Amino acid sequence: MPALSAGMVAAMSNITTKPTIKPATKVRLKTERPRLHKVILINDDFTPREFVVTVLKGEFRMSEDEAYKVMVTAHKRGACVVAVFTRDVAETKATRATEAGRRKGYPLLFTTEPEE
Repeated sequence: MPALSAGMVAAMSNITTKPTIKPATKVRLKTERPRLHKVILINDDFTPREFVVTVLKGEFRMSEDEAYKVMVTAHKRGACVVAVFTRDVAETKATRATEAGRRKGYPLLFTTEPEE
């Protein structure tokens, strides 16, 4: 390798290098809202109305009046939307409410479906 002359060293020391600065970019993640699911009470002709009201009050934290209205609506129309939750919560509540009826020997049925 050839030796650098004093003139070359002096010329090189006058060269200033500027670091390249890149603008900071912010990444914004857009979080999507979870899809909601309806819990639906399916009417049957065997589960006592009082028991349905008790389950609605216990599992869905409804007042006596709210639970009665939901029960009557399901009785008249064949089904009624009880509440809307995220999928996991809706499935858990529907399962627990249905199992409460099964433990007492009733065909009480709650289902879930995605909200439109």
